[in-house]
Amino acid sequence: MQEQSVRAARPRPRRISVFDGQDLKKAMSAGAEWLEAHKEAINALNVFPVPDGDTGSNMSATMQAAIRAIVDSSETSAGLIASKLAHGALLGARGNSGVILSQTLRGLAHGLDKKTTFTAAELANALQEAVTLAYRAVLKPVEGTILTVVRDSAEAARLSAQRGDDLVGLMHEVVMAARQSVARTPGLLPILKQAGVVDAGGQGFCTLLEGILRYIRGEAGVNIVPMSANGASAAADEPPVKKGRVTVEEEFGYEVVFLLRGNNLNVDEIRQHIIDMGGVSTVVAGDEKLLKVHTHTLTPGKILDYGVSLGSLLDINIENLQEQSLAYAAESEAEHAAEAKAEQLSSAVVAVVSGKGFEKVFEGLGVNAIVPGGQSMNPSIEELLAAVEAAPSENVIILPNNGNVILSAQQVAGLTQKQIYVVPSETLPQGIAAMSRFNFEADFATNCDTMKGAVKDIQTAEITTAVRTVQIGGVRVREGDYIGLINGNLAVAGQDMEQVIQDTLQRMNMERYEIVTLYYGADIDETQAQATAQRMKERYPHLELQVVDGGQPYYAYILSAE
Repeated sequence: MQEQSVRAARPRPRRISVFDGQDLKKAMSAGAEWLEAHKEAINALNVFPVPDGDTGSNMSATMQAAIRAIVDSSETSAGLIASKLAHGALLGARGNSGVILSQTLRGLAHGLDKKTTFTAAELANALQEAVTLAYRAVLKPVEGTILTVVRDSAEAARLSAQRGDDLVGLMHEVVMAARQSVARTPGLLPILKQAGVVDAGGQGFCTLLEGILRYIRGEAGVNIVPMSANGASAAADEPPVKKGRVTVEEEFGYEVVFLLRGNNLNVDEIRQHIIDMGGVSTVVAGDEKLLKVHTHTLTPGKILDYGVSLGSLLDINIENLQEQSLAYAAESEAEHAAEAKAEQLSSAVVAVVSGKGFEKVFEGLGVNAIVPGGQSMNPSIEELLAAVEAAPSENVIILPNNGNVILSAQQVAGLTQKQIYVVPSETLPQGIAAMSRFNFEADFATNCDTMKGAVKDIQTAEITTAVRTVQIGGVRVREGDYIGLINGNLAVAGQDMEQVIQDTLQRMNMERYEIVTLYYGADIDETQAQATAQRMKERYPHLELQVVDGGQPYYAYILSAE
């Protein structure tokens, strides 16, 4: 009898049979908010212990762009909301994970096309569309990644719909399947198992689904649960917390950009302080005397006051993000009209570049436009598209110069009437080699072929500091060690930087190369760099060696060999 009374006192599970456009908008906003709250934990799931893990940031930025596209919409049609959501995600997609996420939203929009409302069964069908487009976005799909998690989640939705579950029940099954799929990723991808982590992109997709489930179950607010390297938080399994309205649409009201001139400026401390003040999508780059600050905030005055306390502010720009979004189409059309009157080149080049020194190198080689970004700061598709549209030619070559930007660059072709070719440069030295072969008098096809061939001739080494302890491919790394990467693969680790550099050069078989360029980073001065180069010359006297200020963050040295 007592047991029956206890059962009677329990609240009945929430049941939802149908969603309309506004329901979808709120659910996705909740998912985006949950993803934003956990992005740093997802960033930490980087396979290699390099200080530039950005999967969580890329996926969160992609979702933020998607939400900005619907935040002011009062549309009740689920199909129209899904379409706007997908378009916003595509323009705002950053990195490979962001592009794949945008394609899942595009598939969702296809599945919900012309539907005012949708049921659990219709959502399950739409998720099957998401799987198709996600896999189609990648030239060579790899299992044990976000693709696997998307597919397993969609299969769980299909089975749940067949059982007759409502939307709450279906999303519960989807989240459970996503978590289990994430946990299995190390068994499908050996490099994950070696690193002791699950796939970051899969974890990001699972986290987004968790936030959606929280909204559907009537939960609200961001109650962050610690996330380990081995799986998702268990938040969606916890009892419901207090109900309320998801407020993600109130966030990121203004974009604030300015130059900060001062003395002894500490990049890391300033970036963290702005983040602690509520700055989102914060980027601080430069040196101890001049920094560029970019952040999204609800209180731009506080950010500017902080900047004034550190030095003098230059080139201050504050944009209302909502107004900026509305004005974007009109501005783009006006720019395109102006460009049509300008002298057209047979080919133009857009390059993604990180570091002031590298920017000077690319400008000196004649690149037409530079999009800031690279390691830890992948540009969005919209930023790449804007540079392409502004380029003074109908034929544009894009140099992504980062393996995590190539997929984003490839999406630009479908968004412009210009002819686009993406040279698959995965490093800045490869991009420089490609640009050095660019012939201003040659036709578009010739330049494309020549620049693509130049990329293959370059070997790249990178020296940085490990951010965690791990063992990969027989290389044991401790947090704080210096590590050497060759063409993106972990090769050497140790506590002495010069020894790590020498060991990396030996692994590269440096005696086979003739020309080497040593680009030193923002935290290395010219005296240190010249001393390093001298030691290299003593060991390999046949080398034609050049030292260049790259100004890149995180990486002490980037080395190009040919």
